[in-house]
Amino acid sequence: MQDIMQFAGSHTILSLAWVVLLVLVIVTTVKGMFSKIKTISRGEATRLINKEEAVVVDVRSRDDFRKGHISNSINVLAADIKKGSFGELDKHKAQPLIVVCANGTSAADPAAQLNAAGFEQVYVLKDGVSGWSGENLPLVRGK
Repeated sequence: MQDIMQFAGSHTILSLAWVVLLVLVIVTTVKGMFSKIKTISRGEATRLINKEEAVVVDVRSRDDFRKGHISNSINVLAADIKKGSFGELDKHKAQPLIVVCANGTSAADPAAQLNAAGFEQVYVLKDGVSGWSGENLPLVRGK
């Protein structure tokens, strides 16, 4: 313990950076535990799609969507969701929604906005389409 205090005294900036990172990790973990939007694996997504008729919402650009997307997914841009324009999603309010982006990092905000708009079961696919294709799961091209 004395060595830690001596190190912290000698390396103040490094010690402060470590404390800040520790706090950020704790906050992110706690926030994720209490969030209404859950991040799900590809296996869980497949189960939701097959058993509970989940709707996949792809928030990538139209060009990226055409290059390859999960079968039967609906392409709604994140900007449109932010504006409150959900397109054909309104008829799927009772079904689970799986929000998908390129790599799983930009889907959280649209998912939170959909949840705030009254969609109760909203999920984010971990690692997005890149994780989906990385496990050799099927993608549909075109449309």
